[in-house]
Amino acid sequence: MSFVEPGSPGDLTRDVQSGFSTVFGRDPAVVGRAPGRVNLIGEHTDYNAGLCLPLALPHATYAAVAPREDDRVRIASRQVDQPWEGRLGALGGDSVSGWAAYVAGVLWALREAGHEVPGLDVYVDGTVPLGAGLSSSAALECSVAVAVAELLGLQDTPELRRDLVEACMRAETEVAGAPTGGMDQTVAMLAEAGAALLIDFADHTTRAVPLALEEAGLGLLVTDTRVSHALVDGGYAARRRDCEQAASELGLSSLRQADLTMLDRLDDERIRRRARHIVTEIDRVADTVSAVEAGDWPEVARHFLASHVSMRDDFEISCPELDTVVQTAVEAGALGSRMTGGGFGGSAISLVPLERLDAVVRAVDAAFVAASFRAPAHLRADPSSAAGLVQPARPTSR
Repeated sequence: MSFVEPGSPGDLTRDVQSGFSTVFGRDPAVVGRAPGRVNLIGEHTDYNAGLCLPLALPHATYAAVAPREDDRVRIASRQVDQPWEGRLGALGGDSVSGWAAYVAGVLWALREAGHEVPGLDVYVDGTVPLGAGLSSSAALECSVAVAVAELLGLQDTPELRRDLVEACMRAETEVAGAPTGGMDQTVAMLAEAGAALLIDFADHTTRAVPLALEEAGLGLLVTDTRVSHALVDGGYAARRRDCEQAASELGLSSLRQADLTMLDRLDDERIRRRARHIVTEIDRVADTVSAVEAGDWPEVARHFLASHVSMRDDFEISCPELDTVVQTAVEAGALGSRMTGGGFGGSAISLVPLERLDAVVRAVDAAFVAASFRAPAHLRADPSSAAGLVQPARPTSR
């Protein structure tokens, strides 16, 4: 069995501080932390003005930051050999590519919002699995955002956090080039420990939904299929275009306003199936919240399975590895299971009785061996807290 542990926050803070000092030859002024996320239910609904129900993971990204006297920006990571270096005035558009675009994009967006961001040294490290559909990109963006906000002396208020969500969304869509809808950044900034976050993208309101999992003898198991997941490879954007086309043909501003009876007006069978997933998935989110609040976990599990079928058949974003996890997990004792995230690889989430957790992991591992798939990794999705500081700002020599 291969479990990805979240790591000790204290150890990770020391590691990122040490890495910063090794690379840049001085101490960081501030360290920010932001969690990865897993979505309980509500896939591709965010950019359709719908509902989704993510939670923050205990696995997080840490960003150590210090200001500079000049206008240069240097970005380094323990996970990447080659640092990036450039000037503040060249952070937007397509001037930065790869992983550094997510960091540079946040700095660019904050400057666009009127903040006087100085030259910076940035070093990042963390335990959010990369390419697993667990929002390592938003964790990176939000860890940098909270650290820079602290450097700028901005007061940590709900209003600021929503402004930082907007900055991180702009970083991802306008600089990194991933057409995401904002769920990942929202939960990274606004999550509460022990709860999922119901997000309504029609009006961008949020509400914590407590998850009394341990009291019910249940746990959430995330299985990373190790099939690389990237939001910039075209599949995600294609699904978004299909949804926008469906809304346009129906004369609606978004598919949030649609119901199943309207979909018969869509002539293209593919577009109709895409829209059907969105309409039914939004309903499943609302029904899942009601079931969670009623403590009806078998009903939650039923919605998990229906969601996976919809994503597999109507939205066509699953893959053989994800389908294998879902089928095997249920056969081994999970109440329900579904793929989670943008699709085309990544992870699945399973609702599992605690006494069956190890058995489910062993069964999935064995099924992957039998199918000659790459060995998966597993992690516990214990609902965790939002982005914040692990080392407040302190005087530093530049």
